[in-house]
Order: sequence, then structure tokens, then C-alpha cells
Amino acid sequence: MGCDQHPKSASMGQNMVQEVGVKVIHVQSVMLDSELTGRVKSSMTSDVRPQVDGIIKQRLFTEGSEVKAGQVLYQIDPASYQASYDQALAQLKNAQATVVSSKLKAERYAGLVKEKGVSRQDADDAQSTYQQNAASVAQYKAALESASINLEYTKVRAPISGRIGISSVTPGALVTASQTDALATIRQLDPVYVDITQSSSELLKLRQQRKELQLKGGVPVTIKLEDGSVYPMTGKLELTEVSVDESTGSVTLRAIFQNPDNTLLPGMYVHAMVTNRIDQHAVLAPQQGISRDVKGEATALVVDNDNKVEQRVVSAQQVIGTNWLISKGLEEGDRLIVEGTSKVKVGDVVKAEDIDKPNSTPDQAAEQEVKK
Repeated sequence: MGCDQHPKSASMGQNMVQEVGVKVIHVQSVMLDSELTGRVKSSMTSDVRPQVDGIIKQRLFTEGSEVKAGQVLYQIDPASYQASYDQALAQLKNAQATVVSSKLKAERYAGLVKEKGVSRQDADDAQSTYQQNAASVAQYKAALESASINLEYTKVRAPISGRIGISSVTPGALVTASQTDALATIRQLDPVYVDITQSSSELLKLRQQRKELQLKGGVPVTIKLEDGSVYPMTGKLELTEVSVDESTGSVTLRAIFQNPDNTLLPGMYVHAMVTNRIDQHAVLAPQQGISRDVKGEATALVVDNDNKVEQRVVSAQQVIGTNWLISKGLEEGDRLIVEGTSKVKVGDVVKAEDIDKPNSTPDQAAEQEVKK
């Protein structure tokens, strides 16, 4: 009976050894982000203003629509400007006809003065009259050009391409060239800028790593919208303000984002994640392997070389994806328990199974050791 019970006792002893899933810690290179707040701004903004006085005759766009640079937006009544143009054109034609006559007279008198057919004074007067008439032609040409420009200004055109907002005037309104109120505002929404602020001390770290990051296409920036959703496109850091705000000790960073669907609108509040440095020796631990004790300190259970459970106090700085960034407490090669932590306690002997090798069970590993 004693012999029969011995294998059973041994089997029970073996069953007391718990199996746990472990994650082997490896040092790796990780990009570290800073979460900052920012505002969306249009890449280009232009106010539409009249350049001549007059009555708005027509509005030729739909509010909130896309407009192209040079597109006619408003038509100012052109009647008085058309009359000024016609008058300048008539004066030019009259001056041109006069200058032809005076030129022929001056040439004829220049020939007659040699034969003493006319006096030198008459020849000089004819030449002077010709030059005055030629100057009048140039003057009327300039007046015609000015009248043409004013007539063209009665068509208020879009200075840039983009999305136009609400019109501040309707047909029948009187507008002036010197007014301060814009008729409408055009904003370019693709691409857009996101202006974010960062402390000057963090900016110094960013500059130290910027050359390395630029080799990979620039400093990447991602943003979260006001509803908590992540904007699907990644932006790039474009520039940094050249001065530090003395009251806050911060600088403004500007990122550029493609915005084909106009999801980002000027003035929108966002959270920006800016990659500010690279940790070449980062230790990442799965969140399920890190817990808090009664003092609030972060702790981890690891399997030592004797397959015993050991507790470590670690320093968890920030969350990166599904992992904690560990600054101290874990090292290269440590076996962190991530599965079965509730079944074991410090000092227990366990069977550790690497969760990164799911096809290799503890029994298979033991058979391989026997074969060796």
C-alpha cells in the first residue's frame, strides 16, 4: 500500500507547481511622445473687400461652398464706371487724331524753314504743339487704363481658393473701397495647421533628436479630436516659433495636416501627440504585468533563475500603447509574469511559459530537455 501511494503523492506535489505565462523583457528603441493641446488654423485666410464704391447688384456664390481664385463673387453696379471708361476712351481717340495733324504740320514747317517759307518761330511753335499733343495721348492712355481697372474692380473676385463663409452683405447694400468690414472670408482647409504649445525645456530635447527624426520623414504628430476620436492622418511638424512666451515659458509649434474631408475646422480644440525624442534603451512591460500595492507603488512579479516568484518595485513613467514604459526595476532578460499572477505568491516555484512562443508548452519543453 505504501508503494501504491508514493507515486500519487509525488504526482500531487508536481500538481502544486503552478504554470504561469511570462513575457521576456527586451530592451528596444522607442519613440516617446508628449501630449499637448492645440488649435486648428487654416493654412490660408483672406478677407474679401471691395476696391471701389458702389451698390451690390448681385451675389454670385453659395455661402459655405468651395470657390476658386479669380472667381467672381459679387457684382457692383458698373454703370458709372462704364461711363468713365467710355469718356476716357473718347478723349484718347481725340488726342490721337490731333497728334497726327500736329505731327504733319511740324514736319512740313521744318522743311519750309530751310527755304525761308516760314519763320523759325512758327516752325518751333509747330514742333512744340506736336510734342504737347503726343504727351496728351500718353496722359489719356493712362486715364483709360485707370478707368478700365476701376470697371474691372466692380467684379469682386476671390483672392484665393478655399471655402467661403457667410456673406455680410446682400444685393442692394452700399459698399466702399475703404470699409473695414469684409464682405466674406475665404479659408483654405486642405491642408490645415495645428498650433500647439510646448515648454521651452522640452523643446531643447526635441531639437537634440530632430536631426535623427528628420531622416525618417520629419517629426510625426497625431491628434485626438474633441469627441476623443483619433484623426486618421498623421501630420508633420513644420516650424517652431522663434521666441519664448515670457509669461508661460512656452513656445508655439506648428504642424501641418492633410484635410481632404474638411474634418478639421479652424478654431477646433485638439490634443496633439508630438514625438519629441527616441529612447534607445527603453523597457516596455505589458500593463497586465504591472500592479499597485497598498502604498500606490507599481510592482511586478518576475520569475528568477531558480523558477521562484520574486516581487520588484518598478517605476512606470507613461503608457505607450498597451505597455508601460519602465525606467527602473526591470532589466533585459527578466521574465515578467503576465498570466496567472493571482494564483502565485512571492517565493512560489512555478513553471514559466513564454507567451511569445504559444506553440511550445511546458510539457513539450520538458520532453525536449529529456531528449537533449
